[in-house]
Amino acid sequence: MENADWSLIQSFLAVAETGSLSAGARASGQSQPTLGRHIQTLEQTLGATLFDRHARGLNLSETGEQMLPMAQAMRDAMNKITLTAAGQSQALEGTVRITASLFASHHLLPSILAHIRKVEPAISLELAPSDTTENLLFREADIAVRMYRPEQLDVVTRHIGDLSMGIFAAKSYLKRAGYPQSPGDIQAFDLVGFDRNDLILHTMNAMGWAVTRDDFCVRCDNQTTYWELVRAGCGIGFSQTSVGRDDPDVEELDFGVVIPTLPVWLAAHEVMRGTPRIRRVWDLLADGLKRAVEAQDPARGSGTPARGSG
Repeated sequence: MENADWSLIQSFLAVAETGSLSAGARASGQSQPTLGRHIQTLEQTLGATLFDRHARGLNLSETGEQMLPMAQAMRDAMNKITLTAAGQSQALEGTVRITASLFASHHLLPSILAHIRKVEPAISLELAPSDTTENLLFREADIAVRMYRPEQLDVVTRHIGDLSMGIFAAKSYLKRAGYPQSPGDIQAFDLVGFDRNDLILHTMNAMGWAVTRDDFCVRCDNQTTYWELVRAGCGIGFSQTSVGRDDPDVEELDFGVVIPTLPVWLAAHEVMRGTPRIRRVWDLLADGLKRAVEAQDPARGSGTPARGSG
């Protein structure tokens, strides 16, 4: 075992946790042949079979099952070493990687990141738009902008504020279908909803609209595409008021109802947050996001936070 290097263990983990060479290759960013060679080399080094081959992939052998938790512990230790070393950098320069939802990345962050680049030109920024949860502990991102409170251990969080939500429809759709006169009327109109994400469904039910998934005539989980469907005239939908009110092609349907707001959180690993460049970007992000929240109509946005959207 003394001759097995860390890259072989990483390849073992990629295959063990995904169940096949092809899935392991996608997860690790390596080629399938490289993973195959690594597994073969590791098995030869250990003198043991780690996987049982079958038609649909690879299953861990008894030895592989015993080895997996130890390999995962090695990965955790290596990540802690990397985080500790990276956190010692005192230079106000380098790269900071930010992750946020697709919608926030498209509509909320570009102007904020442009300001950061203006005031800190020595800091390069990487924006990773994703509706999946990037792992701050594994340095898949340095800072996360979340629309829910992150609960990972060793992660520092800050609640920036709450974004108000509204009901919107394209002017072209309203011209064709007419205007609902009360909140209850909208169920007689075409509704745009999410597909597998049940946030809109649960929120509407909680607000007294007895809707089911079938009541949404157009469904899409990608929230940026969802908004484009509303803008195109597919029906009535929901959006952040700061986005909807700035769009000349849509109209807000203001029935006086209070729609749950969208909380805005920043998150970073507690070790990395102390790194000067990350702390600086954190502070600038917080300031920019706070301004975006404060720019809303203060009379709106006093609802109960919605969970995990945006």
